Amino acid sequence: MASNITHALVPKFQSGGKRDPSRRYAQSDDSTMVRQIRETHSSEAHYVDVKPVLAVIEDILRRTAPGIENIINGTHHENIDTLDEKGSVASFDEMVEALAQIIHRISCEIFCKCSGGDLHASTVVIFKMLSNYPWEAKVVLTLAGFSVTYGEFWLVAQLCTSSPLAKAVALLKQLSDVIEHSQVLKPQLEAINNLTNAIMKVTKRIVDFNELPTEYLSQDSAQLSVAKAHIPAAAYWIIRSIIACAWHVSSLTNFRSDQIASTSEIWELSSLAHKLVNIHDLLADELFSCRKYIEEKQNEENYKTLIRLIESTHLDNMKVLRALISTVEEQPLVHGASKTRASIEVLRRKHVLLLISDLDISFEEIAVLNLIYDMRLRQDHRYELHAKDAPYELVWLPMVDRLKVWRDQDRQRFSELLSMMPWYYVDNHQIIEPPVVKYIREKWHFDKKMIIVSLDPMAKVTSTNSTHMMWIWENSAFPFSLEREEAIWNTESWTLKLLVDDIQSELLTWMEQGKYICLYGGDDIDWIRKFTNIARDVAKILSIELELIYVGKSNVPKERLRKIHAVIEAEKLSHLWPDLTSIWFFWSRLEAMRCSKVRYGKTIEDDPILREVMVLLGYDGSDQGWTSLWRGASEMARANGQLALLTLNEFQQWENEARTIGVVPAFDAEVRRRHTPQHCTRLILPGIGQDIPAKVVCTECGRDMEKFFMFRCCTD
Repeated sequence: MASNITHALVPKFQSGGKRDPSRRYAQSDDSTMVRQIRETHSSEAHYVDVKPVLAVIEDILRRTAPGIENIINGTHHENIDTLDEKGSVASFDEMVEALAQIIHRISCEIFCKCSGGDLHASTVVIFKMLSNYPWEAKVVLTLAGFSVTYGEFWLVAQLCTSSPLAKAVALLKQLSDVIEHSQVLKPQLEAINNLTNAIMKVTKRIVDFNELPTEYLSQDSAQLSVAKAHIPAAAYWIIRSIIACAWHVSSLTNFRSDQIASTSEIWELSSLAHKLVNIHDLLADELFSCRKYIEEKQNEENYKTLIRLIESTHLDNMKVLRALISTVEEQPLVHGASKTRASIEVLRRKHVLLLISDLDISFEEIAVLNLIYDMRLRQDHRYELHAKDAPYELVWLPMVDRLKVWRDQDRQRFSELLSMMPWYYVDNHQIIEPPVVKYIREKWHFDKKMIIVSLDPMAKVTSTNSTHMMWIWENSAFPFSLEREEAIWNTESWTLKLLVDDIQSELLTWMEQGKYICLYGGDDIDWIRKFTNIARDVAKILSIELELIYVGKSNVPKERLRKIHAVIEAEKLSHLWPDLTSIWFFWSRLEAMRCSKVRYGKTIEDDPILREVMVLLGYDGSDQGWTSLWRGASEMARANGQLALLTLNEFQQWENEARTIGVVPAFDAEVRRRHTPQHCTRLILPGIGQDIPAKVVCTECGRDMEKFFMFRCCTD
């Protein structure tokens, strides 16, 4: 309430305009004063557009400040009027006839009639003169009356050394003495200037309240009522401060060297400025609260509108894409390959994939997307398409907190990401509106992990996250709809091609040659040595061709993988994928398979593919190695590291069976015979939310697994 605006000490002058340095200064009670001021206010106050007037006032006060500084510094003779003239005066002309008279009356009142009297009484007089005006008009018109005379004062002071007319006026007003004693008057002049600046700031805040949109915040709303309860008291202290300034300016006219303001009188101006600073901060806080409330209401309304828009049927995708990307910017997109700006029109009636992530999107994710995006022009491998005929376009929407203060490393990271993206992207995250961010998080369930939302040419959402199918089948999954995903799964089975895809380029050739292919993983180099050596020994005994491929481990630091690679290469233990992105992609594809299956409600009991995926993910989450032995497309056996090594070391016990029924079936049967359920497996699933099932059954023993949470920063 108004009582929050604290008391302030104000100066009193003797009648006749003479200051009494020994005079004590009274402290008034805000509640009593504000009540008295409220009684002068008419409930039928008529509206006045004060913004053009305030613009002219601000221009006057801004131009007087250099004059004060130049006079104090002894450079008042220089031409300082270099500011560009604006068109604000033209706006002011439209209302000058109606307001000129009242502004003139106020100026006379505060500079002539009120000068030297009781400051509070003089303030009440001004309020009575302006009883039919709203609160913001009271302060603006009073400030206008002050600014007219104050501006004239400094205009003469600035021009008196270059204009004969100004010099003559200065002589009559004895302003030459002000210039002569400018150093002595410096504290008083600075105090006046500081107080006028404080007056201007508080006045602008009061006007700001009147500019708030009433469709979101009515005049009788609780938020605005609390804020506006402070305005009468603020108006009182503004006008009281204006009058105090006017008295000091009047004292500079007809100035005599024996009338220099005392320290206590100058201190009173400073105390008023300090009080107005406190009032400004209070009003600014209330204004911020009101604007925040309005913004929340606008966002709520825009969010509901966005929901209706996306759920509606459209002839093309323009309305939806503009709403999601930017409704204001003409060219909000940048084409990554050419670094040219583009409008949303380039996406008209195209399949659009919205890549949504924060700045923590990994370089591996971008690298794989680059390959898939580049291959979109050759999706059927028979001919190349022109870019304009590309089946889809990719657009990155960065999800970054609009209020976050970016550090140098944030800007550097953002630049690095943009440099890696050949597709379209939004390079200014600020244009993505809060309702859009809310929709993406609540409706499309974006949290931390990257998602790719698929929109058809009519902006219908065909998948809220097509990342999984892109990872598994790449462009073969186009148009990346849920129907296409389900259709492909209906034709799939657990094969080596599904597991490895194109990561190992020689895979199909090896399969055609009838070779045995053994994938293995883990980060125990001792186990790797033992396993690869015994596996090659067994292959030699059986006279079979065996290709060993090291596929790494998903949750270990990259440096550790590099050291393991160095040992494998130096000792020629097996094939490996030298690019660590391939290892990342292998495990990401498995995780994508799991997520895709879970989305359709599949379980390991009713889905063989999901069961095998969960087995491998369980192996990866354990502390030991593992192996998966294949011949052809689908003949497969697998085991954890300890069991695989034990089984191979005792090869003589099942050698005859291997020669009789085949290596893979014999190895599988022997592993199953030796398996004990005492120590099963550990499964680490990245992410949270809909990709994590409520229950996970152990693939080894069939019991429900316990759930734990693990927080990890990175694997570098």
